[in-house]
Amino acid sequence: MRVFVRNLRGEPLMPCSTRKARILLKEQKATIVRYNPFTIQLSYTTGETTQETKLGIDLGAKHMGAAVTSDEKVLGKAEIELRQDVKSNLETKKIYRRSRRNRKTRYRRSKFKYKTKRVYVEGKGKKKGGYRKISISFTSSRPKGWLPPSIQSRIDNSFHWIDTFYSFLPTCKLHIEVGKFDVQKMMNPDIQGKEYQEGDTFGYYDVRYFVFARDNYTCQVCKKKGGILQTHHIIYRSHDGSHAASNLITVCTTCHTHENHQEGNILWKWMVEKKKTKRYKEGPFMNIFRRRVFDQYSDAHITYGSITTPRRKELQLEKTHYNDAVAATGIINIKENTDHVLYIKQFRKKKRSLHEATARKGRKEKNRTATRNEKNTKSVGSWHLNDKVCVFGQVGWISGFSGQSCYVKNIQGDYITVPGKSYKQVNLSCLELICHNNNWQFSVL
Repeated sequence: MRVFVRNLRGEPLMPCSTRKARILLKEQKATIVRYNPFTIQLSYTTGETTQETKLGIDLGAKHMGAAVTSDEKVLGKAEIELRQDVKSNLETKKIYRRSRRNRKTRYRRSKFKYKTKRVYVEGKGKKKGGYRKISISFTSSRPKGWLPPSIQSRIDNSFHWIDTFYSFLPTCKLHIEVGKFDVQKMMNPDIQGKEYQEGDTFGYYDVRYFVFARDNYTCQVCKKKGGILQTHHIIYRSHDGSHAASNLITVCTTCHTHENHQEGNILWKWMVEKKKTKRYKEGPFMNIFRRRVFDQYSDAHITYGSITTPRRKELQLEKTHYNDAVAATGIINIKENTDHVLYIKQFRKKKRSLHEATARKGRKEKNRTATRNEKNTKSVGSWHLNDKVCVFGQVGWISGFSGQSCYVKNIQGDYITVPGKSYKQVNLSCLELICHNNNWQFSVL
């Protein structure tokens, strides 16, 4: 991957090779201004002739690809993993806050604005049975253009890296691949006309009766007809499952019992084997994302997957997010292609909860005091959360502490353990520090 270069005034120049960057640094003609992505700044005046560069972006709901091209060369490739845990963290926070009702705590102001209006109803007087009615109207404090935090987080992170890469390149043209999805047509390819307004459950009393008719009034576990039927969620609501018909099946009362829900029993086994429901969360998200891209980058060249996919196949590139970004730049022929890819992943460094909802293993009762536990430890000695370390010949990042031990994960999110052992803790004496990090993890593969 090429090294980004800035001149004396901090303006971007054409990226150079890693070899040339090493020579400039060794001769003290340049200084390091950023490590990830690696950027140097020249300490002497030089010519500032630049070529046209193109920044290709492949947007996605979970991953984003980026690529820099110039003429027939691919100068750099990157893949950014977006956070998917925002919604679950907010749900956990909601549970913790609801439990405040059972604890003696200070008063917290409500998040919404409200006003009270008294309406006096005309009657025969207070003594003769007249009454007073009070109506309360609530007004939302959400600003115009508000989005759920799980969506807003991914959009903000994507825009952050688009702006970051764009600021490193001279005379850059931005090419963005967006998605446009018709979710109803994905569910029913034959849908047309007014059927868009009717939906699958049109003509049925409710979703429950539609599920019974769709499954032909047959239990999907034991395959028996008749009896008392119930609807069952394939993915539980507590696990982010929806109440849509695609997430419901027909189950008889004989199979739909508490015992069969337990691990190893018939309904549990069926659920593990099937999990057949499809989720369509990414489609609406990409539709929202597309509109925000139009507003944020009005001068960018917008393309779609139906255009970049044939172009990527002509370039004989495998299906990856960064290769889609290469194709999005419109490059016709590739004479030079870098083998290294910069992987970027966000790390949740702060955990503000001061208590536990359930007792930890080894603890006899819940922690009811507002003191920080080991799970909230930000540092132990000279070690900090998200430090990049080398342990047992592998590169990873510290994800948590446990006394004088810690947990280390690689860029894929897998734990690095002691060879031949099954436990996850690694002693701090086994670590070799590479560098301190903030909230992002970087790895060049």
